[in-house]
Amino acid sequence: MEITIIQAILVFVVAFIMGIDQFSFLESLYQPIVTCPIIGAILGNFELGVIVGGSYQLIQIGSMPIGGAQPPNAILGGIMATVFAVSLGMEATPEGVGAALGLAIPFAVFGQYAVTLTFTLFSGMMAKADKCAENADVKGIRNINFLEMAFIGALFGILAVAGLYGGSALGSTLQNFSFQFSWVMAGLDAAGGAMKFVGFAILMKVMMSNEMWGFLLAGFAMALLCAANATTAGATLILCAFVGAAIAIYDFSINTKIKANAGAGNMGGDSDGI
Repeated sequence: MEITIIQAILVFVVAFIMGIDQFSFLESLYQPIVTCPIIGAILGNFELGVIVGGSYQLIQIGSMPIGGAQPPNAILGGIMATVFAVSLGMEATPEGVGAALGLAIPFAVFGQYAVTLTFTLFSGMMAKADKCAENADVKGIRNINFLEMAFIGALFGILAVAGLYGGSALGSTLQNFSFQFSWVMAGLDAAGGAMKFVGFAILMKVMMSNEMWGFLLAGFAMALLCAANATTAGATLILCAFVGAAIAIYDFSINTKIKANAGAGNMGGDSDGI
């Protein structure tokens, strides 16, 4: 796949903005479900970008920084997964997308290193920021923040463009390699598919509590039943989401009423049947 200067500039701009957004702005634009379709559109395959973005989002759904530890970066991983999918001419199938996700993981680790490098270099600026705060120097604190955002944005932009050209050049080589050693691509496909479940497992480990297991099992059973029925298979995710939203709204309204009654001093009585 031949990359034009315009495409490279657009990829740099997207990576620059997303690199900043992961710590500033909306802190949601950098997610693969947003980034990958944009990169796919730039490279001429928006549909494949949407599919790659949705798949990579499942991997990243449970990844979150804890303290100074950074997970594999969602931005570079998503960009490179899309680049590999487009440059290799992969169809929008689970097998092709899974292989692209497997190839993109090393670049996600590079993004992790980029964030760690930025934090390390700018840790020395915190003393200066503290001094600016003591002197009520708002302009100095602002400039430090602008400098850090410009640095990390430029770093992500450079890495994304380098990966764009490298991944595109590597695409034809990998394609020929995949024809000769199909078992390697099959392994990458299996690894890419397994990582989605790892992402959900990490999220569940953080969020799951004992009283939620019943809802999880009920949702799992509902998803299986809907998927098994030809009339509802295409809307399984939406149907499960509506049922989950209904349960959440009901639970919220019940808890709100309980708290309101407790705050009003209404602790029950004969009229309540207690």
